[in-house]
Amino acid sequence: MVQQRDFVQPEQFTFKDDGIFPNSVLPLLFYHQALITKNKDPASIFEQRFAENDWTNSWRDGVYSFPHYHSTSHEVLGLYSGRATLRLGGEHGKNVEVQSGDVVVIPAGVAHQNIVASDDFSVVGAYPGGRQWDLLRGLPGERPKADDNIAELPTPENDPIYRAKGPLRQIWKASHARSK
Repeated sequence: MVQQRDFVQPEQFTFKDDGIFPNSVLPLLFYHQALITKNKDPASIFEQRFAENDWTNSWRDGVYSFPHYHSTSHEVLGLYSGRATLRLGGEHGKNVEVQSGDVVVIPAGVAHQNIVASDDFSVVGAYPGGRQWDLLRGLPGERPKADDNIAELPTPENDPIYRAKGPLRQIWKASHARSK
């Protein structure tokens, strides 16, 4: 059994470039309790929903305990087990409590890391259009290429939960327009 709330308006967090991590003009989207399931394989529910919306190249695991970001793709995390505190936006960013059922869409460039988690904390990660992802840590020399990669990324065609009519495209297009 899967319970998808009819519509969850995501909470939005925007993080400015801190000199180490590029972060993004696009807000990170946090959908509280978007997908709740009692399925014996809850990860498969997230994988299926994301794939239906063309967020593929999925994996199952946790979140790295060191700050990192991706420059070649945006990322969605579907939390299917446990709870954690994630630091978003780098050292001076924001600590956010997440739990099973939450979905987090992380724009390319936004630093993220696991600060503390329950023993059963697990997520499904996926990428729009199945894009390949890189793993960057804010090291010297990363930025020129990473900044170029991020600038070239298209806005995903679909919200990972609500398809083309979901809030992602509207929110991100408005953010792009404001940043110009």
